[in-house]
Amino acid sequence: MSDLSYLKKLLDGVEVEWLPLGNITTIKTGQSVNKNMISDNPGEYPVINSGREPLGFIDTWNTDNDPMGITTRGAGVGSVTWQNGKYFRGNLNYSVTINKEQSVNVRYLYHLLLEMQKEIQELCTFDGIPALNASSLKKLLIPIPCPDNPEKSLAIQSEIVRILDKFTALTAELTAELTARKKQYNYYRDQLLSFDESEVEWKTLLEACDYVDYRGKTPTKTESGIFLVTAKNIRMGYIDYKASQEFISEVGYAVVMRRGLPKKGDVLITTEAPCGFVAQVDRENIALAQRVIKYRSKNTQLSNTFLKHYLLGSQFQGELMRAATGSTVKGIKGSKLHQLKIPIPSEAEQARIVAILDKFDTLTNSITEGLPREIELRQKQYEYYRDMLFSFPRPDVAEA
Repeated sequence: MSDLSYLKKLLDGVEVEWLPLGNITTIKTGQSVNKNMISDNPGEYPVINSGREPLGFIDTWNTDNDPMGITTRGAGVGSVTWQNGKYFRGNLNYSVTINKEQSVNVRYLYHLLLEMQKEIQELCTFDGIPALNASSLKKLLIPIPCPDNPEKSLAIQSEIVRILDKFTALTAELTAELTARKKQYNYYRDQLLSFDESEVEWKTLLEACDYVDYRGKTPTKTESGIFLVTAKNIRMGYIDYKASQEFISEVGYAVVMRRGLPKKGDVLITTEAPCGFVAQVDRENIALAQRVIKYRSKNTQLSNTFLKHYLLGSQFQGELMRAATGSTVKGIKGSKLHQLKIPIPSEAEQARIVAILDKFDTLTNSITEGLPREIELRQKQYEYYRDMLFSFPRPDVAEA
């Protein structure tokens, strides 16, 4: 039997009752917490507050075996969180605890709330600080299969959970693999790019490279046209074209051309917000915004790709941060950046190092063939099956 046939049979003819979330669960706010409290009381227990990831780790806990929550305030408002075991729930996270008399599987509700993220977002207010009120959240309607037969209901919920958890586990395994490979990549990069002062020739970026510092007025943005790479698009090692999508017109492009257009292989580095993020240009016909400096080797003695890897390394990043200014937001002037030194090993040694690091780079950063691509595909597969498993008729459709 195919997966599609099996899923259709699982849900075929199943009656569904839609109940307010407040009837099924108890929703409460966590306790007040801040970064000073965490730093003054370091410990082993995760602090779950306004984001999916822990705010830090503290020496006390206020939650045990009550894993599900929803963010109440801030940029991540409405996000569904899951944290096993003992942890500290902050005041920007609602606990969503299933009432004892309810025949509802907690993982079923978790996957369901992830499916209902759009509906949860519609309950949020965005005047001032984004917020989600418990009174609104309690009204969210939740589908319960076979409400008159708790045993059958839980069996169906458990099967839905089994299917979706299988994809979640696979994604988690791939994510753990990616984390391990990134650590391995960073280790080998720092080992391979560690040179003594007397071991190789050293030059400043200004001596080794031509550069363009994109200052001045940015051309007027348009809805389509030439893609404008901003500091938001530059990650540690690659350009993320989905992170920010801004465009300029052909006329604006002509203005940028006078500054020197980027070519494939050019190395980009951000000077602020964020500072020190590095990427290599991988396609033509793009423009660069302010706070992005473009470097290009002056001759074949320095490989642009070797330059990229070195600028990503901890030695250069440390020098850059020491030269940067600002307490909250770090930034560096181009004049200071140009004076930072880079090693120029032999062309053969550069090629050897690049060959090794490029393999790690592809595995850990590539969105077309590496682990990030594999994780993206598994996530899409999970969402596809989740959509199918929670495609219960809505109350208004059923009544019609």
